[in-house]
Amino acid sequence: MYEEPILRVRNLEKQFGDGCKHCMQGAIRNLEKNYCPACGTVYACQDISFDLFPGEILGIVGESGSGKSTMMQCLYFDADVTSGEVYINGEPDLKDQNIFELSRQQKRYIRNHQYGMVYQNPVHGLKMNFSSVGNIAEKLIEAGNRNVSEMEATSKVLLESVHIPLFRMKEEPRNFSGGMQQRVQIAKALSNNPPILFLDEVTTGLDLSVQASVLDLIKRLQRELGISMIVVSHDLAVIRMLADRTIVMLNGSIIEEGLTDQILEDPQHAYTQQLVYSLL
Repeated sequence: MYEEPILRVRNLEKQFGDGCKHCMQGAIRNLEKNYCPACGTVYACQDISFDLFPGEILGIVGESGSGKSTMMQCLYFDADVTSGEVYINGEPDLKDQNIFELSRQQKRYIRNHQYGMVYQNPVHGLKMNFSSVGNIAEKLIEAGNRNVSEMEATSKVLLESVHIPLFRMKEEPRNFSGGMQQRVQIAKALSNNPPILFLDEVTTGLDLSVQASVLDLIKRLQRELGISMIVVSHDLAVIRMLADRTIVMLNGSIIEEGLTDQILEDPQHAYTQQLVYSLL
């Protein structure tokens, strides 16, 4: 494994609510799961720290409400973080800068040049009334491209790479199946050659055969392009197929992490054991 991580996340916290004396007594919080029964504050992410290495697929698994999707929203600036630090390596202008403290303009730059995002629901990642080419062009324009013929050529290459027939490239994604919409979303997310790609529950709601083709596509693209990926899923089968390392989350906290094979073959935490045995 590479020594220098491409992304370092330290002590990320996200809470919904102001907290109270009952739940904010120093380092130990009096909570039911991640919820304060006294004031109703939800601690969606609690002291999340991890590294993502170049060319690695990091899996994040946990049940609904474990905080994994909220954490992704914070990393991608879709949600404001309560506290914490994130550092990106490989971009000299960002070296040693906590990206949560940057200006809106700088955060937009990171979204357009360093990050790609594929959402669980394609409606959040695509404009359904734009053509597939138009969706990819929108991302390229945000990243500073103004050459129309170049954008069209790039769009064609990307759509072909995700197995969207070019005779349908002028069609709107709302006419496509769920699997095709996810593939257009992946093409759009890759259009700015991001070193880091976030994938949030991308196979949820898809038929099993479509799930398999989307997962094969992700694996192939990662191998060919060498992108670092964070893959969030509640489905351990998805994580087993994709991830090199895995983090297990429960009630907003990381409860276990390690090589995916190690997590699956010798889970230590009782919750992880339950997850693994339910897969067998």
